[in-house]
Amino acid sequence: MIIKAIRDRKSIRNYIPKASVSEEQIKELLEAAMLAPSACNSRPWTFIVVQKRENIEKITKIHPYTQMLTTASCAIIVCADLNLQRGVSEGFFPQDCGAATQNILLQAAELGLGTCWCGIYPKEDKIREFQSLFDLLDNIVPFCVIAVGVPAEEKGGRGFYEEGKVKWIK
Repeated sequence: MIIKAIRDRKSIRNYIPKASVSEEQIKELLEAAMLAPSACNSRPWTFIVVQKRENIEKITKIHPYTQMLTTASCAIIVCADLNLQRGVSEGFFPQDCGAATQNILLQAAELGLGTCWCGIYPKEDKIREFQSLFDLLDNIVPFCVIAVGVPAEEKGGRGFYEEGKVKWIK
């Protein structure tokens, strides 16, 4: 059930070092991402899967909140291709990439993997550093980096339903 994956999803910051996440599992995460809704079905996302330790270390140097990558199996960078959004869909890439990111997180929880979502957009300096690191064109905007790995920690739930945040109009 989807509610189980939603409840099980946690931001994991400690992973079993050198634990394997298979290419098949990564493809399942990316398939889930690409099933997300997007404005006018523009599907403005593109993904970078980083497994090379040298590049993961570079990410941790340019983004201070990605230190969990030192033990994660890989990183997935969700990017927006601004050339894919035109007309009515233009400018909606944050919602579209956010939906794709959430799908990755939920699919990972379903597979028993841990993840941690670290934002890049809208920090212009971080966007430029990631564009430079991965030799991206100006129309490719790094949105976030997701640490993926086998969790080395268990966390309890943090979210809950708050009636006070709901306004009913009947």
